[in-house]
Amino acid sequence: MSALAGLRVLELTQVMAGPFCGQVLADMGADVIKVEPPNGDPTRRSLGFRVRGEDTAAFLAVNRNKRSLVLDLKDDRHRAVFHRLAADADVVLENHRPGVAARLGADWETLSALNERLVYASVSGFGQTGPYAMRPGYDLIAQGLSGVMSVTGEPGGAPSKCGIPVGDLSAGLFCAVAILSAVIARDRTGRGQRIDTSLFECALALSVWETAELWATGRVPEALGSAHRLTAPYQALRTQDGHITVGGNNERLWQKLCEAVGRPDLVEDPRFANNDERMAHRPELVAELESALAARGTDAWVAVLSEAGVPCGPIHDYRQVFEDEHTRAREMEVRLEHPVEGEIRALGIPVKMSDTPGSIRHAAPLLGEHTAEVLVEAGFTAEEINAL
Repeated sequence: MSALAGLRVLELTQVMAGPFCGQVLADMGADVIKVEPPNGDPTRRSLGFRVRGEDTAAFLAVNRNKRSLVLDLKDDRHRAVFHRLAADADVVLENHRPGVAARLGADWETLSALNERLVYASVSGFGQTGPYAMRPGYDLIAQGLSGVMSVTGEPGGAPSKCGIPVGDLSAGLFCAVAILSAVIARDRTGRGQRIDTSLFECALALSVWETAELWATGRVPEALGSAHRLTAPYQALRTQDGHITVGGNNERLWQKLCEAVGRPDLVEDPRFANNDERMAHRPELVAELESALAARGTDAWVAVLSEAGVPCGPIHDYRQVFEDEHTRAREMEVRLEHPVEGEIRALGIPVKMSDTPGSIRHAAPLLGEHTAEVLVEAGFTAEEINAL
């Protein structure tokens, strides 16, 4: 049995943060019913690449293991159906701008009155309260306002967002943790509760080293490229034919690194005597190490440094990631059958559980694929379904 078997989630979400949260729960066994308007989640048609069918690869990437139910919540009859489903649900997950769910009759106040055990989770750009609450929120905007963009990229370079949407994805993950926490609390109290999080807050919550620097020193953290703001050397360094990532971030590893690259003299250099000195003289440190690393290519240095016990690795592009034997060994690529797309590739589940493992059971649903199935399970008659 999956860890979340029997947990029923009604998902009123679109694009990434909400759908990703729902997919995390679905991968762990929750029955996630994606409640879509007649035209579907806009991501089905408007974001990213297509292969064979009309649904985009972006939609397929964050909606697997779900069932699709089409309801027009602007229609009183469909809203009544949704209320009937919510009365028996464990979780409602939505990521509209504040106020939209209320206009659709799918807000916390309405649904909690129907189901006191309901866990109701909202993900938005800036949260349900505060001066920015009503602003439209996207990952890019959250990264800018949260400070993430100010520390991303090379020193002195143009503003650069993190290469992956950390605001969206962290909001989905934090919200999933909150949902499961609320379900556990409900087991003790018998009552559900409301969850409110945002892309802005979750991106900011990831800034643990950056806020540590600000509050400890009073300095505003700046972009450092691949370097670490608390220790050195811990960054990408140039080799004869590319770059290698190196973590010589404590005295033992620093000494091993110097020995492995043939520069044991650097250990005695007063500029690099300890972490504080190495941080203060980072440009000189990088120059010395890259001078040594220029003697060989990346693959050769990975072998040498790994043998010496120094954390290191190449910088893979995404094609190389999925050619790597470790990626395959950890089952981080899976194949799924889709009724339109045929066989598709998808990311695997990144956490492995010994007794109740997650599973990838089916690809993202077609629009409305499970409408009749879900309503029959909820006790609706064929006549009621046909009348909608």
